[in-house]
Amino acid sequence: MKKIGIYTIGILLIVIIIPSIIVMTFNFTPKENRERNKFFTSREEDDNEVEEGKELFDGYIKVYDTRNQQVIHMELEEYVKGVVAAEMPGEFHIEALKAQAVASRTYAISRTLNYKEGHPDHIEAPLCTGIHCQAYLTLDELKTIHAKDWEEKYWPKIEEAVNSTKGQALYYDGEIIEPLYHSTSGGMTEDALDVFAIDRPYLKSVESPYEEDAPKFRSVVTMTGDEFINKILRKYPSANITKDNLGEKIKLVEKTKSGRIKKIAIDGTVVNGREIRELFDLNSTNFKITYNPKSNIVDIETIGYGHGVGMSQWGANGMAKNGKDYEEILKHYYTGVQVKQLTMDN
Repeated sequence: MKKIGIYTIGILLIVIIIPSIIVMTFNFTPKENRERNKFFTSREEDDNEVEEGKELFDGYIKVYDTRNQQVIHMELEEYVKGVVAAEMPGEFHIEALKAQAVASRTYAISRTLNYKEGHPDHIEAPLCTGIHCQAYLTLDELKTIHAKDWEEKYWPKIEEAVNSTKGQALYYDGEIIEPLYHSTSGGMTEDALDVFAIDRPYLKSVESPYEEDAPKFRSVVTMTGDEFINKILRKYPSANITKDNLGEKIKLVEKTKSGRIKKIAIDGTVVNGREIRELFDLNSTNFKITYNPKSNIVDIETIGYGHGVGMSQWGANGMAKNGKDYEEILKHYYTGVQVKQLTMDN
């Protein structure tokens, strides 16, 4: 009986008591929770004294690589370096590059927050490496598309722009914003409401000086009247348009505050300016159509490049060259925002 009692106690120790001690001693985390991209941590979980407007961040993001269809789990700051280098010329002023770094970092955070389970267009991750989100290139890829001395001349400046603004993001009313940006506004940025039909208090139309040196500040698309009409009819087959009535059949309906075409009428059918921009592959919706019946030539003059919402990159460079620092640039283009530091979850 003693042997049976000793044997029974041994079984209890092995099966019940020892495992209970182990469970109480070690804090096990499920594998999926350990490996997931823990982007932000709530104050209740980690630190009740975190300053308002700041979030705890572990420093890593998930990005879908459109070139090899793989998901990359990478440091946010390294990602931002590749975005700044891909999105803005390295020749730009350091303060413009800093502004781009903060905008790109904030955009990455915003996407991650809004698409925690992955973006509908790339469900594997909230961000992608293509222009669908914001362009990203590795240093090796950058070296293949630039001159031999590009890395030596510009990569240290890009690293400085990112490192000197490390962890800084844009907030409006205590929340991370979605900071859209574009190449060239043409003198005034656009209200998000007029372009995307979404009202954002920080994406309002503002003046954008110093852009005249931008290569696509002003451009002209030229074609014959026949080519112009054929494109219109392929898109809008019911339109009764000929070279004889062209001036009567295409009418301006509405412009935005910045001067871009919001609505245009084609033989009485009202369409938005974005449709015409896409149809003729124009640089922006700030365009003017001129037809010369004698030469049968149509000229479409365009001002600016891009959707025009948020920060103008060439405008940012112009402001930087005229003495503005990156915070002044960001607060100019994003109405009512604050630049705040993320709290790292170490």
